[in-house]
Amino acid sequence: MINQTKTVAFHTLGCKLNFSETSTIARNLKDHGYQKVEFTDPANVYVINTCSVTANADRECRTIVKNALKANPDGFVVVVGCYAQLKPEEIAQMEGVDLVLGAAEKFNVAQYLENLNKQEEAIIHSCEIEEADFYVGSYSIGDRTRAFLKVQDGCDYKCTYCTIPLARGISRSDTMENVLKNAREIAEKGIKEIVLTGVNIGDYGKGEFGNKKHEHTFLELVQELDKVENIDRIRISSIEPNLLKNETIDFVSKSERFVPHFHIPLQSGSDDILKKMKRRYLSNLYEDRVAKIREVLPNACIGVDVIVGFPGETEELFLETYNFLNKLPISYLHVFTYSERDNTEAIDFEGVVEPAERKRRNKMLRILSEKKRQAFYQTQLGSTQKVLWEHDNKEGKMFGFTENYVKVQTDFDLSLVNQTQYVELVRINHNGNVEIKVKEPILS
Repeated sequence: MINQTKTVAFHTLGCKLNFSETSTIARNLKDHGYQKVEFTDPANVYVINTCSVTANADRECRTIVKNALKANPDGFVVVVGCYAQLKPEEIAQMEGVDLVLGAAEKFNVAQYLENLNKQEEAIIHSCEIEEADFYVGSYSIGDRTRAFLKVQDGCDYKCTYCTIPLARGISRSDTMENVLKNAREIAEKGIKEIVLTGVNIGDYGKGEFGNKKHEHTFLELVQELDKVENIDRIRISSIEPNLLKNETIDFVSKSERFVPHFHIPLQSGSDDILKKMKRRYLSNLYEDRVAKIREVLPNACIGVDVIVGFPGETEELFLETYNFLNKLPISYLHVFTYSERDNTEAIDFEGVVEPAERKRRNKMLRILSEKKRQAFYQTQLGSTQKVLWEHDNKEGKMFGFTENYVKVQTDFDLSLVNQTQYVELVRINHNGNVEIKVKEPILS
């Protein structure tokens, strides 16, 4: 032990859901007498929350473990998260790791921390994923202008490239009552924006009371959250196109709190590839979703996830995706390069795309994404928008986002942090951000 006060530091990899869960683990450890410190500080315990989506999960994890031990060679290193559930033995072999916790155990880190001496061999506590059938509500707070509020976990879909059902288990939801309680707690802390997160949030309501029935729908969740006072904005994170219903889009278009920003996974613009991926829609449904959003929310920001280099994606099929996205009125892309995953169907598919070709396709779509983003920003110039300012100070500049997710910048001013303000969008600068002119002083 390095001092009398027990200290803990956290590092989170991956998605918004992981950030919300890290915060919940942190609050639990605080209740057990741990003081949170920076990851670069000497700490008694280091908790690393991992992700399985990136191809180099193994390398990332090793690097972060080394960083922890640089800060304190005697630090007790705990690895949790999706990678820890999928490959606990692999992590346990890493030098410096003391404890590996699976999907069911990660929310009870404190009970495994009775002895903080470095272990000769890492201890593994990891359930069979079938046992991860309970729900732990969580939200992140305190380190951002916005809070990530988890409403759902797990997934019942069987996409042929994906390990998330293996890492997180079946689809299950928080109760409506608990989601609303967490949202009110966030509001009381003065946080202005909530981002709804989950593995498959459009499936909200399934397993809400431990069964497979839908007690509530995602639309009902949105309608109830809209009534929570003292939250300026609520943002829907990634939602499957087949689960984003017209009624939800219509409700968002009239809402005071839900912002005009949707992030909708596509994965491929080729119906042949979508079928091989076992996605639950084809490209025409996706096109319909985008058209509906543009009809009722012409200035909405629409983000898209897409995977390149899936087995069987010929150059012709890739260009089908490229051309589909090029003509679609969307705002930006998140581009993922397909990588082989153990225990998935796709790992045995024929038509493997060479790594160099995957990389080339990724670059083509990232260039397209930048063009789409700039074109979207261009359409917003001259408009007056409400901006929420963030706390980062980068070389004297601060940044914020409009409700429809345009990134803006101005000279750093501490009094603006976590405040909203009406501004006019003036020009796009060389960094790709939008410069502004203040229309009204601080609103809140």
